[in-house]
Amino acid sequence: MSDCIFCRIAAGEIPAQRVHEDEHVVAFHDLHPQAPTHVLIIPRRHLVSLHAAGDEEGLLLGRLLLAAREIAERLGIGTGYRVVTNCGASAGQSVFHLHLHVLGGRPLGWPPG
Repeated sequence: MSDCIFCRIAAGEIPAQRVHEDEHVVAFHDLHPQAPTHVLIIPRRHLVSLHAAGDEEGLLLGRLLLAAREIAERLGIGTGYRVVTNCGASAGQSVFHLHLHVLGGRPLGWPPG
């Protein structure tokens, strides 16, 4: 989608501080971090949210989670981190392209919001 900022980041049209990329997934540091480590992981293919995913996206969803684990290890937060996705505006989703937030580097309280 040409008007989706995350699609444009995945395509390399908009620069981002990337920490991981492969043929299915791109990960980059969040511009407005909510923790010392805050990385966004997106699928290269546009998908609005987790709620919009069907059974056919199961492999892609697994790749996103495995990328989260790998990135957490590489960035030194493998002993404690949170993976979050927001579904819909009322849950805080502001970019309507599926993305996972990987947060760590400090104690994370509960409940989160």
